[in-house]
Amino acid sequence: MKSIFVWVAATVLAGSAMAKLPATSDEAKAKAAEAAAKTAHAGKVEAYLLCKSQDRVAAHTNKAAKPAAKDAKAATPASACVEPGAFVYTPAPPTAPAASAASAAVAAAPAAVADKPKK
Repeated sequence: MKSIFVWVAATVLAGSAMAKLPATSDEAKAKAAEAAAKTAHAGKVEAYLLCKSQDRVAAHTNKAAKPAAKDAKAATPASACVEPGAFVYTPAPPTAPAASAASAAVAAAPAAVADKPKK
């Protein structure tokens, strides 16, 4: 019973703490995007290194199978590993705020009304 009460109290307090957090700034969003790009590149590098090591194991297996007169075709062939290259981050261009787009639409509306012919 006490554990349920503690769990409910912790959930309520965590929810109220989250509600008080400020919105993230553009700089924080840019840093988060760059961190995500670095993480994605690191994953590509790790996949490349894994591919290369698998190729080395397959080559060793094929080499060991030939003298023993085993079926070398059963071994895994070398795959095409694609090297990801160096990490290069190009930030996305800044977008126009929604408020300026809305004000531009409001400014264009009277011009459209003025173009209509009156009866």
